Amino acid sequence: MGVAIGPGLTALTRILRSLRSTVQVPAKERTTAFVAEMFLDTTCVKANIHFPVDWVLLRDGVESLMQSVELIRTHGLRSRMCEPQVFITRINRLSMQMTHTRRKKDGRKERKRVLREMKAVVTVVRAHAQRYHTLLDENWQATDWTRPQAEQVLNRLQSIIEALPAAVKQAHDRIIGERQVANDEKLLSLFEPDIHVIVRGKAGAEVEFGNLLVLGEQSDGLIIDWELFKEEVPADVRLVRPSVERVESGLQLTLKSLVADRGFDNKTNVKWLEERGTFAGLCPRDPRALREAMKDERFAQAQRRRAQTEGRIAIFKNEFLGRPMRAEGFANRALQVSWGVLTHDLWVIAEKLREQRKIREQKLRQAA
Repeated sequence: MGVAIGPGLTALTRILRSLRSTVQVPAKERTTAFVAEMFLDTTCVKANIHFPVDWVLLRDGVESLMQSVELIRTHGLRSRMCEPQVFITRINRLSMQMTHTRRKKDGRKERKRVLREMKAVVTVVRAHAQRYHTLLDENWQATDWTRPQAEQVLNRLQSIIEALPAAVKQAHDRIIGERQVANDEKLLSLFEPDIHVIVRGKAGAEVEFGNLLVLGEQSDGLIIDWELFKEEVPADVRLVRPSVERVESGLQLTLKSLVADRGFDNKTNVKWLEERGTFAGLCPRDPRALREAMKDERFAQAQRRRAQTEGRIAIFKNEFLGRPMRAEGFANRALQVSWGVLTHDLWVIAEKLREQRKIREQKLRQAA
């Protein structure tokens, strides 16, 4: 039920099993109420970052380093340099100049000039930050911090100091060298290294920046499978078998039907599902094959129900993860997804129990 869940996987599995006996389901509906049919889809969990413009990364790096340096100075450690706010003001002024270059006739030349000035500021700021990192590491006893508190500031400085050269090189290649950078080589954030460019191809969201999330829901809305990906953005066709195996091993139930959009469809997946006796409700990529498949009433009904999965994903992301998700770092984002699934499922079950109570009360009033 996800890769970064740990002990929560076992706990959630026990909860879902115990709730099966809590929710009263008519006998004729039990085969479809609990994991007889799963609807699978993917989405992007967006990272809480600025839009990854090259020079914005440089501005963010300078601001973060100088804020950390200023914090060290306020706690009693100082080394010769001008006030940190001077560098923040300078990089903000250059950022505004960079924004306005697109309106100028010689905008390309002006962008290169401004970037060179930004690179010079970054070089000076990084040197100051490195010196203050060493100063704090060697003399933290002179402050009112404990060593763990000092480590927090040291780690913050070190992560930006190490990431800035890659940001400078990327900006140089794209603006001065006018060379493209492959998506898997792009630095998208100085603070969130484990995010990716996810090509969605949707209106208003051609690409998104974050982590791929696969979600599987039952026909009654319960989310029974999820996985947030850290290292890679796998193709949808590679997610079918792992998802089915996770559900069946985690809940110890047999999946009777799997329904998904055309991104999950290929001959290997269809053959594997059919050989194991699972109905393959994967939307065909070929329009002619789709027209032929829609003549099957079971397939057509499953695809009509699949449209609701988009709404389920929107509810889960907007109401249970936040807009945007505030968790920082992949481990914390994965943990928040797991807690979000648990909260969502408890909410769905509570709604069903409330509906059942209303039905019982209505029957009692009619009997009276």
